[in-house]
Amino acid sequence: MKRILLLLAFTSTFPVCSQFNITGIVLDDSTNIPLENIRILDKNSKKEVFTDAKGMFTITTLGIIEVSMEGYFNELIQIAKSGQITVTLVQKITDLEEVIINDIAIPIQYKNATEAVSVISSPEINRGNPIELNPILNRIPGVFMQNATLNTNRISIRGIGARNLFGTANIRAYFGDIPLTDGNGESSIEDLELGALSNIEVHKGPSSSSYGVGLGGTILLKPQYHVDNSTKSYLSSTFGSYGLRRILAKALVGGENSNLNILYSNNHTNGYRDNNEYDRNTVTLTSNLNLEKKNSFSILASYVDLEAGIPSSLNREDFDNNPKEAAFTWGQSKAFEDVNYGILGITWEHIYTPKLTHITSTFISFRKNDEPRPFNILEENTEAIGIRTRVLGNSKLLQKELNWTLGGELFFDTYNGKTFQNLYEDFPIGTGSVRGDLLSDLFEKRYYYNLFAETNFIPHKAVKFNLGIHLNQTFFDIKDRFLSDGENSSGNFEFDPIFSPKFGINLELNPNFILFGNIAHGFSTPTTAETLLPNGTFNPDIKPEVGWNYEMGTRYKLSQKLRGTLSVYTLKVSDLLVSRRTTEDNFFAINAGKTTHNGFEAEIYYTILKKTPYQLELWMNASIYDYKFDEFVDLDDDFSGNDLTGVPTEVMNLGIDFTSVKGFYGNLSLQRVLKIPANDANSVFSDSYDLLHGKIGYTNNLSRQLIFDIFFGTNNILDTKYASQLQINARGFGGNAPRYFYPGLPFNMYGGININYRL
Repeated sequence: MKRILLLLAFTSTFPVCSQFNITGIVLDDSTNIPLENIRILDKNSKKEVFTDAKGMFTITTLGIIEVSMEGYFNELIQIAKSGQITVTLVQKITDLEEVIINDIAIPIQYKNATEAVSVISSPEINRGNPIELNPILNRIPGVFMQNATLNTNRISIRGIGARNLFGTANIRAYFGDIPLTDGNGESSIEDLELGALSNIEVHKGPSSSSYGVGLGGTILLKPQYHVDNSTKSYLSSTFGSYGLRRILAKALVGGENSNLNILYSNNHTNGYRDNNEYDRNTVTLTSNLNLEKKNSFSILASYVDLEAGIPSSLNREDFDNNPKEAAFTWGQSKAFEDVNYGILGITWEHIYTPKLTHITSTFISFRKNDEPRPFNILEENTEAIGIRTRVLGNSKLLQKELNWTLGGELFFDTYNGKTFQNLYEDFPIGTGSVRGDLLSDLFEKRYYYNLFAETNFIPHKAVKFNLGIHLNQTFFDIKDRFLSDGENSSGNFEFDPIFSPKFGINLELNPNFILFGNIAHGFSTPTTAETLLPNGTFNPDIKPEVGWNYEMGTRYKLSQKLRGTLSVYTLKVSDLLVSRRTTEDNFFAINAGKTTHNGFEAEIYYTILKKTPYQLELWMNASIYDYKFDEFVDLDDDFSGNDLTGVPTEVMNLGIDFTSVKGFYGNLSLQRVLKIPANDANSVFSDSYDLLHGKIGYTNNLSRQLIFDIFFGTNNILDTKYASQLQINARGFGGNAPRYFYPGLPFNMYGGININYRL
């Protein structure tokens, strides 16, 4: 009996003897950003500690710790030995207001923003087909992305950019701290690998003073960094309809003061239409280096090798009857684009004091594009270099908190564009494009500077003011290396400096009901092509588009299950740039009018089930647009009062998401888009359409080191026939009907597996 009692006494004290000394770091699962003030609780001793500003903690535990923070799912961890650990916390969808936004300008919580901003997390980026960006952005109210093909896209925010003939313009875009908007004011973001992103921020309207105040807004693509001392590998493969193939491999290696994240991906599809094959290889590298407590460096590099066919748009008859065909001349010439694109940026962060930080980024980029078209062969080479620097401070004004940033951005790029004859008609059918004589040779130097200052002032815990000012000037130096018929496009041109102020306010009526509003000025400079007259000379009368945005809205949380946002705005644009075509492949721009963009945006999220680690959520959003030409007279045509070209009057999204940290997950979403005017006269419209998408999957751990995720998805489940993009103001030549319409993909499927291994 005594031996039994002694044995019981010994075993009862065993947990006390089995103590483990743990040092760890806590990271956000989506962004890999260290989390401060995370609670770490030892379940046996009830001892608790909290993470520091770098997400680090140290604790002595008896075997089980709980890691928790409001806005994240709790994590229970069994400890078997002393050492270092890394903990990743998964954010709850319903706690978006805790997210930090604008973190490369003045970091604030989402709920404290004075403008309409949407945040797309890494899980949301991966909720659909991982090769497509448009379903991701089209889930955001106020944003409309048209995609003719994977390499032909147009993004508009609140109607701005909808009338651009090719690509995305009038919207600022950044990859980390590197501008993706070139000296022409055009942004290409669809070529970047989605798997390299931790999240996407969309600031709607010209309210982001620190990013160039584009009329439409700003898209911030946040690269994924590896910030701890663990080693991980990730492999993903996806296969689907129309020859879809996607392979992605990623390695993440971390040390005490440095880390490295390398990603490679290949995205391929044969395409739905003729001459529609797409193949893209991408390599992305991110790295952090901490030299000492006050200095750190980060590196961001990406290289894209893309080759894609161009089927072009169709007239109404071909769109209705032969949507798989390429436009005749584009198919005959086997038109395509071959793009090589690279960017490299280095950022230095120096902490002078806990309340004063200096961040400087330098970047270079290049883009080489060969693009045979039926009417000519285009050869483009662009090289860019720039620097962006700002000081961030935390001060007091009247004993109240004042956060501020002051800085500038200098961007310089050179562009050489040549065109050659395309002799495809002189060779047997099937030969494709053949280069002929030189037709044009234009060399441009384009540069701009942005100076900005922005501050958040908090006179009361429930009242926050945001003030910003921005100054920009853009210059062009054009040299025509190929003179013909006495035409000469050479010259030095510059626009007047543009001063853009902003004022915003955020009122917290109670913790669950917030009002916000702003008044902001923005602008969009003409592209180089838009500054030239048909004879190739500079148009001295051309001016940037400018506008004022007035907005108010609310963010609310009526209960633990129901939350949402409402926003109303009016954006008044003057000196509207209008493209006037002269021949099939030539156009020039004029400032021909004014537009008013009145809009209403609403989001509602309702949590049906919320039980750790599961969540079932119903969501809905709507964008109602009333965009009009106030004044628009072009020669003998008066379009005043017509609807703005290229924008639907209403877009609605409805969906349901089932998420779990481990186990089954899935989503189903329906988008309804009303008809869109295809020309300024409002005589041609695309049809309204409904798109239904869905995805299911299963994720779990095979061991503590190995996680797998199997998924299957379908797009356009209803097999809707629709125009995925419009060629705005198309004209017919030689007796042919205008080609307005790009056919969207019919019903298609995809599936794959992701494997995540941690050493």
